[in-house]
Amino acid sequence: MRRVAWYWLLPVAVLGWELATRSAEAAYFPPPSRIVARMHEMWFSGPPARVFLTDEAVADLLPSLARLLAGWAVAGAAGVAIGVALGRSRRLSALAEPLLHLGRSVPPATLLPLFLVLFKIGTPMQLASIVYGVVWPVLINSMDGARHVDRRYIETGAVYRLDRRQRLFHIVLPAAAPKIFAGLRLSVSLALIMMVISELVGSSEGIGHRMLEAQSQFDIPAMWAGIVLLGLLGIVLNAGFLGVERVVLSWHRGARTT
Repeated sequence: MRRVAWYWLLPVAVLGWELATRSAEAAYFPPPSRIVARMHEMWFSGPPARVFLTDEAVADLLPSLARLLAGWAVAGAAGVAIGVALGRSRRLSALAEPLLHLGRSVPPATLLPLFLVLFKIGTPMQLASIVYGVVWPVLINSMDGARHVDRRYIETGAVYRLDRRQRLFHIVLPAAAPKIFAGLRLSVSLALIMMVISELVGSSEGIGHRMLEAQSQFDIPAMWAGIVLLGLLGIVLNAGFLGVERVVLSWHRGARTT
């Protein structure tokens, strides 16, 4: 019964939003029907051969998604590699942890001027911003997971005379995988946030740039269309990641329920 109630909650909320905004006639809060119509006009009214994507969609959505996925992949790979290395070495961890805590305490948005100086305006600057904002939860969770591998697993590997590489891929990484995936899941939403922030500064394409352009033209429905689209992207990316996590960590879920 609770699930049925939750399924009805979204349509009721949207209907309430529609009725409230139409009765209030607020200029800055258009009804959902206008937002959806503007979204369709901007991005999803193209020919069927192009999956209904318009020229604006190709110019905005595809580059944004490409930068998001590329930045997230680079940050994920770097975070896992560095985090596992630090988690398995007390000496390296003691040396690096103060710098890690300093780095993750700096808000990524404040470093945009520095990235602009280093990489100029364009995709390299945007990728650097996404990678810097995304890498920290992956790195910290990977380090914590690799550090707290059950000692019995390591001792079992020593009994079977596994070399360092075999211990890494057959013991450390599987044991740390739940923590690693928790960090990767957090980083998905951060990648979406950093993608938009990086596109608000000196970009000529992307969802963030389109929202900034809509603001300058006082196109309020287009601004809300960008906000709603980002929310839908977040839901889709999170659902996709959960599906992959459910498959990869099926052994962990089965062990936890027994």
